Amino acid sequence: MHKSSLLFTAVLVVFSNSLFGQAKLPSDEALAFHKSRRDQLRKQLPPNSVAVIFANPTRNRANDVDYVYHQDPNFFYLTGWREPQSVLLVYSAPQSDEKGTYAEKIYIQERDARAEQWNGYRLGLEGAKAMGFDRVALRDSFVQAPPDFSDFDEVLIFDFKNDERDLAGDPYDLYQLKRTFKEAINFPADFNRTKYSIQQSIRTATPETFERLKAYVNWQIRRDSTLANDPIIKDFVALETIEIPADLKMKTAFVLKEFRFDVEKLERILGDLREVKTPFELTKLKRAIEISAIGQVEVMKALHPGMSEREVQGIHEYVFKKYGAAYEGYPSIVGTGNNACVLHYIENSDQAAETDLMLMDLGAEYDGYTADVTRTLPVKGTFTEAQRQLYEIVYNAQEAGIKKSIVGARTGDITKITQEVVAKGLLELGIIEEEAQFRKYYPHGAAHHIGLDVHDLSNYGPLPVNSIITVEPGIYIPKDSPCDPKWWGIGIRIEDDILITENGPINLSAGAPRHWEAIEAMMQKDSPLSNYNLPALSN
Repeated sequence: MHKSSLLFTAVLVVFSNSLFGQAKLPSDEALAFHKSRRDQLRKQLPPNSVAVIFANPTRNRANDVDYVYHQDPNFFYLTGWREPQSVLLVYSAPQSDEKGTYAEKIYIQERDARAEQWNGYRLGLEGAKAMGFDRVALRDSFVQAPPDFSDFDEVLIFDFKNDERDLAGDPYDLYQLKRTFKEAINFPADFNRTKYSIQQSIRTATPETFERLKAYVNWQIRRDSTLANDPIIKDFVALETIEIPADLKMKTAFVLKEFRFDVEKLERILGDLREVKTPFELTKLKRAIEISAIGQVEVMKALHPGMSEREVQGIHEYVFKKYGAAYEGYPSIVGTGNNACVLHYIENSDQAAETDLMLMDLGAEYDGYTADVTRTLPVKGTFTEAQRQLYEIVYNAQEAGIKKSIVGARTGDITKITQEVVAKGLLELGIIEEEAQFRKYYPHGAAHHIGLDVHDLSNYGPLPVNSIITVEPGIYIPKDSPCDPKWWGIGIRIEDDILITENGPINLSAGAPRHWEAIEAMMQKDSPLSNYNLPALSN
């Protein structure tokens, strides 16, 4: 080796050894939280089972530039680990090795001085050990000597998305980690999650659930006709009695026995865990929501005719970062006029006309947890009569939905009551001719859980204490709709984040005015951005 190469290698070694002191470990409170989540998961695992969770893939933006890495929410929930190329194993019962017993093991990427110089510090083995995992190993050992899963009765996993790249020159990337794991559990190349779920449901069906299951199966067949070719599903659909024959259930059980893994139980267990927020999580979410509400208020004060959707997006996201929220929880939606009638409009590229409404659906992500707050503003500062009439319908629908957001209610109950208010309001204004037509202008549900995901993992059963949901009714009337043109181009959504408590709902985003009169009053206030003028561009 050339002397200069030896010198460079030595410098890299010194540089690498210094990096761990600069890499940031989670706080003790965070480490305790993540450990408690692994413990809670372990308590709910079936006997003699193991849960296997993979980190998120890196996502390519273009050429040799990747998007900022975002960890898989379930992986982060259980570990606090923010680095890619990792696998977590959580066992239902203690395992043994030469060091003693352990209940979990994490495989991580190795330290790499050259990679860290370009792309940031890695915690490495010592960092992972400092985070309190029972066993820590490098990812190459997972590929070279895969864990033996044959002694477990069940291996609990999430279904594979198959969206990771096979990175050239990296024999231990996430693609290879998953490939190794699939081989270890005999995961079929043609595995169909929907077919698997239907077969599981047939195996456990009762006369009470038969009709609902049959309707669901027929609905899935309409979406994917190939399902009807499966012998078990074909026999089930042909049944004319609500009693499923024992031989069909036995046949189903025999087929499912070939799968030594389960893609449903882990999702259900973590769904129950994640929908109930701990005090640690509530602190993060309340901060994210408060920041998002402040962003809405600052735009109310700053908005004026001539501003673009992108400029308004920038104000929101500046506020997020000013308060320490590094990212948005989802792509920001800022739509004016007819753009507001596109539910997930994210181009944000138009100028706002003076007579337009501006719909702003944005959420700050604070330390992994995301808010989801929407306000709809009149660009000129006051609502027109038509805009106000529709706005009041949405506001009244949201009031009814929030009132319904109590322990034991379901998100479907909340949606239903908001639909009733919207349908009645549209009928009274003559926009629809019968209440059933409301779906044309209000096509979505009114509530979902938030947390580490903007549509957080949940089993959507009765609402428990310390869950946080959105309540977000809307009305959207695109141009050329079959109604009076005075309603065209009006899109309105009001969305707040509601904490479910034993004493009733608490609106955590109430800091952002939502009644039309309060919005107009806030829009008359001075903005610190009023005198912020940039120089004109030369061309």
